[in-house]
Amino acid sequence: NISKFSFLRDPFTDCFEGKTSFGMSVFNLSNAIMGSGILGLAFAMSNTGIILFITLLVFIAIVSAYSIHLLLRSAGVVGIRAYEQLGMRAFGPPGKLLAACVITVHNIGAMSSYLFIVKSELPLVIQAFLGKHENTGEWFLNGNYLIIIVSIGIILPLALMKHLGYLGYTSGFSLTCMVFFLISVIYKKFNISCPLDDPHHNITPIVDMHTVENGTFCEAKLFTMNSQTAYTIPILAFAFVCHPEVLPIYTELRNATKKRMQNVANISILAMFIMYLLTALFGYLTFFGAVESELLHTYSRVDPLDVLILCVRLAVLVAVTLTVPVVLFPIRRALLQIFFPDQPFHWARHVIIAFSLIFVVNLLVIFVPTIRDIFGLIGATSAPSLIFILPGIFYVRIVPKEQEPLLSRPKIQAACFAALGFLFMVMSLSFIITDWVTGESRSGGGH
Repeated sequence: NISKFSFLRDPFTDCFEGKTSFGMSVFNLSNAIMGSGILGLAFAMSNTGIILFITLLVFIAIVSAYSIHLLLRSAGVVGIRAYEQLGMRAFGPPGKLLAACVITVHNIGAMSSYLFIVKSELPLVIQAFLGKHENTGEWFLNGNYLIIIVSIGIILPLALMKHLGYLGYTSGFSLTCMVFFLISVIYKKFNISCPLDDPHHNITPIVDMHTVENGTFCEAKLFTMNSQTAYTIPILAFAFVCHPEVLPIYTELRNATKKRMQNVANISILAMFIMYLLTALFGYLTFFGAVESELLHTYSRVDPLDVLILCVRLAVLVAVTLTVPVVLFPIRRALLQIFFPDQPFHWARHVIIAFSLIFVVNLLVIFVPTIRDIFGLIGATSAPSLIFILPGIFYVRIVPKEQEPLLSRPKIQAACFAALGFLFMVMSLSFIITDWVTGESRSGGGH
């Protein structure tokens, strides 16, 4: 099974003979796309309305496919199959450093979002096993203590392994968990009445203020805008990032041609598009305006002891916990390439980098108030860079002028594509920072 994050190995050229079948490549790329972002999609839909959400989802899916086309075209011209090496070819060492930094920031964001899920879901699982209807405040129901225990007891030992041999099983398992999660979300839509008639929780604190004012709590909106709408494009962009993994998967593909790999990408993106759309739609139609930025957490408002949701929580927890070390490996490899480019393997460096990364991510997760902020910030910075900006500028720089002059249509398109990404980044960041400055007092903790 392909290493999901093997994009930091030495550059491959076209003489490399891949052994992975078409179907397995689709599975691997789908798994690279699928991440914790799926848990934020119902929240995104509640803040845009169904029509606007579907429009944006279609837009991001098409844009991802086009951006993979740019990457494959650039890689094909120079016979390189690693994201950083494309940066090296386009801009020399600064390009390699830029690509490594963007991937590192993105993966730290992904690690943070996984640990945030542990922080919010593990207390609910322990609570359910103890038969408690609400959190009674003991230390073992405190998410901050629990992520430190999980990090030291499970994640750190796995991150200290020299090779990630269990990776193939993890990727298959996490995709299965998310399919189980989707089926449960669809099933629960027909079992939960709205408004939530729960004796143990007053629903008001999680309802956005605009839904109360308008009195339209259990009504599906087709189109809506509010202060939280700014998070939608970053959440969607975060949910579709798979670009660093595209080139290694291309390398491993049997009978690899650009067209065959583009088909792998298109099918994977379509499969994830359907999954994302169904999750967002059924999650939103279950809770409407009361949906939280982490969908699974919203179900505890209905029945904290629900067995089906408990099983989903456990599955998702195991999947995200096992995925954290998977995401940590390429960050460590990038840092080693930046700071110790030609040094042989050394255990002290290996251990210190793993410990420092886990420490930093724990601090982030303890002090960042909601997962929405992680999805938003990473989705507004590294995601547009990986989807729009880098593929666009790599294409313009790498494809030779003899093949395509600078003012040819494909190059102008690629340049506009990179500019569009930059525009998205600036707009999303300004909206999100404005919301942080003005919105915290207004929204009353209702995320």
